[in-house]
Amino acid sequence: MLALGVFSIITTEIGIVGVLPELADRADVSISQAGLLVSVFALVVAVSGPFGVLAASRFNRKTVLLLTMAIFALANIVYAFSESFPVLVVFRIVPALLHPIYFAVALTAATALAQPGKEAGAAARVFTGVTVGFAFGVPAMAFLASSASVPVAFCIAALVNVLAFIGIALWVPTMPSEQHLSYGRQVQILRRPQLWLQLTVVTLVFAAMFSTYSYFADYLGGVSGISSLTIGALLMLFGLVMVAGNFAFAQLIKRGLLATLLWFLGGYLLLYLVMYAVAPSAWAMSLLVIPWSLLHSGGLLLGQSLIARESTDAPTFGNSLFVSSSNIGITLGSALGALQIAIAGTRSLVFVGVCAVLLALLTVGVSRTIRRRDTARQPAGRR
Repeated sequence: MLALGVFSIITTEIGIVGVLPELADRADVSISQAGLLVSVFALVVAVSGPFGVLAASRFNRKTVLLLTMAIFALANIVYAFSESFPVLVVFRIVPALLHPIYFAVALTAATALAQPGKEAGAAARVFTGVTVGFAFGVPAMAFLASSASVPVAFCIAALVNVLAFIGIALWVPTMPSEQHLSYGRQVQILRRPQLWLQLTVVTLVFAAMFSTYSYFADYLGGVSGISSLTIGALLMLFGLVMVAGNFAFAQLIKRGLLATLLWFLGGYLLLYLVMYAVAPSAWAMSLLVIPWSLLHSGGLLLGQSLIARESTDAPTFGNSLFVSSSNIGITLGSALGALQIAIAGTRSLVFVGVCAVLLALLTVGVSRTIRRRDTARQPAGRR
């Protein structure tokens, strides 16, 4: 049920991209103005996340989850029928405020309910909602809008929100607030250098991932010459492989977080170099979608695990920091990707990802050096 809620949020957040022209016509604004409906959502998520989670930590987690689903359902109804652009913008801002709260609370709830040693698997099941949202929810929104109408597409999205609301109400147990943790105690984790280093790693990882993924269709179509119909099928394949990859990475992280992170970064470095070499070949790029999607699936779990390790005494606030840093990375990667395309063309896009990966590896090295130094300074009995 938590994963269904995540699925409905992702569908609402990203699905609007496929219907922007229709919304622009209905609200009588230009397509560039309508683009604000996309950018404002991501910006609000990135900026508001930690503060919203701190405010929500005083309330029962189940109540917070239910409220989020209700607000998203209402927002989808507004998207379905409103002709006022300011109203549409407001109802992008309000659910965006709740987006990181839901993710942080859902991840905390899932790992708290998991058996000891199976926390990564519980987080993977929640993250399945993200991958299924990208694989099916977003294409389904575009299909429903084109085959039926925009109101029908958003009404069905609202129905999914309602189903998640009912499921959470029935099957997610009541989880008391974190009143024993004051705001000050939660914010204190920000004084830890290791936390900031891990947040930097997460930001760079997501910048590396989305510097190229954000331009998936443009890269495969413009550079590799793959048809739009095939690109649609490859996008769906990408999402399907990510679902399996989620659970594979959960097992790898359970065996060793640092080793998995290093293999992940090394894999992306190799992938991007190979992509640049074979980019003109449609067949080669189509085959590369499989390892690309497998690697892509690891970013969510690795990022959440890195932050969770440094915020065990304030887990919900830590998860909110993960949501914010990952969204900052997505925004940064997309912006730098656009700049790289303007300067050197689409094929060179992968070098933004290569630079981000190298910086992430450097940050991991700095983190390990500081951790070893701090461990060496501790008395033997405290190690």
